[in-house]
Amino acid sequence: MAVLTVAFFISGHGFGHASREVEVVNALLAGGGVDIVLRTSADAGLLARTVRGPYRLLPGPCDPGIVQRDSVTHDDAASVAAVREFYGDFDRHVDDEARRLTGVAVDLVVGDIPPLAFVVASTLGIPSLAIANFTWDWIYETMPGLEHDSTTIATIRGAYRQATRALALPFAGGMDVFPRCGTLPLVARHATLTADETRAHLRPYVDAARPIALLSFGGYGLPALTIDRLPGLTDWTILSTDRTAGDARALPGVITIPESMFLTGAVRYEDLVAAADVVITKPGYGIIAECAANDTALVYTSRGAFREYDVLVEEMPNYVRCAFLAPDDLRRGRWREAIDRARHAPRPSRPRADGAAVAAGVIREMLADAARSTPRPAAR
Repeated sequence: MAVLTVAFFISGHGFGHASREVEVVNALLAGGGVDIVLRTSADAGLLARTVRGPYRLLPGPCDPGIVQRDSVTHDDAASVAAVREFYGDFDRHVDDEARRLTGVAVDLVVGDIPPLAFVVASTLGIPSLAIANFTWDWIYETMPGLEHDSTTIATIRGAYRQATRALALPFAGGMDVFPRCGTLPLVARHATLTADETRAHLRPYVDAARPIALLSFGGYGLPALTIDRLPGLTDWTILSTDRTAGDARALPGVITIPESMFLTGAVRYEDLVAAADVVITKPGYGIIAECAANDTALVYTSRGAFREYDVLVEEMPNYVRCAFLAPDDLRRGRWREAIDRARHAPRPSRPRADGAAVAAGVIREMLADAARSTPRPAAR
C-alpha cells in the first residue's frame, strides 16, 4: 500500500491550535501508512517534544492571527496592520505556498485554521479538511479596525468555502462558513501518568502532599503583577514552568520548574494539568479541553476583547468546574476565593474527548476517497 502524505497548516496563534492538531497527527501516526508535513510557525521545540513519530516541518507563519502584548492583552493596531498586509497580498501567498510544496506530493491538506490552506489545496487539486472551533473571519468581523473591512473578510470567507469538509469542535463560532461541516468531540491531550506518579516526579521542587494550583498562561506568561504575596494560599503549592511564569516567578510561594523537565518525555504538560487541583489561566480552547479531559478545576481571568471569549465562558461550565477571577484580583493576588469556588463547583458529566481519533478516521476516509476517485498526484 502506498504511503500517503497529509500536510497540516496550523495557525501559530497561541499553543491551542498546535497542541490539538498534534493529537490528530499522533492518532494518524499510530495507525501507520501516512507521512506528515507540518506547515506552521508553532514552536519547533513544542512539536519535537509532542509529535510521536516522524514528520517534516516547513516553518513560518501561514496566517497573521492576532498580535499579543502578553498572554491576556492583544495589540489591536498591530493585528489590523498584519491582517491587512497579509490578505492584501493573498494571491502571492497562495503562489508561494504552492511552490513551497513542490516535490512533496501531498494527498490531503488539513487546516486549523489558516484560510491559506484551503486555497492551496484547491490550487493543487487535492482535498482539504478544516478542523477548528472558530474561523478568522468570525474573529475579525467584530475586531476594532476590521469590522468594516468587507474586502478582507470576503477574501477569508472565499478561502474557507474552498474546503472539501470541515469538523467543528466544541465552543464553535463561525464554522457555518464551510459548505460541508460536521462535529467533533473534544480534541485534548490526556495525562499518561497518574496524579501520584506526576507528583513523585515533582518532589525535587514541591511538597507533593499540598494541593497544587498550576499557572498556565501560554508562551506569553503572566501580565505585570503588583503583589509581593498571595494571601490565604500559604497551604498551597503554586506551580508554573519557567516559560509561562512571567512576573509570578518573583512571588514567594510560587515554584517555577524548568521546562527542560519535559525533554525526557517522562512527564508531559498534560500530566501537570491532571495532577493539579486547579489550573489558573486565561480561557482558551486548549487548556479548557485539557482540564475537561483530565477532570481538573479551572480558574479563568479575562483575555480582553476577543470574540471567542464569550462563547468559551458560556459553555465552559458544561465541560469543567470553573470560576472567574477578575484581572485586578489576579494582579493583586486575591486568588483564594476563586480557587475555592472552582473546586466546589458542580461537576459536569465527563465529556467525550476522543476527537483526535475521530478526526484521524475522517482523514483516512478522505484519503481513501481521493485515491479511488483520482490518481495520486505526481511530485510537483
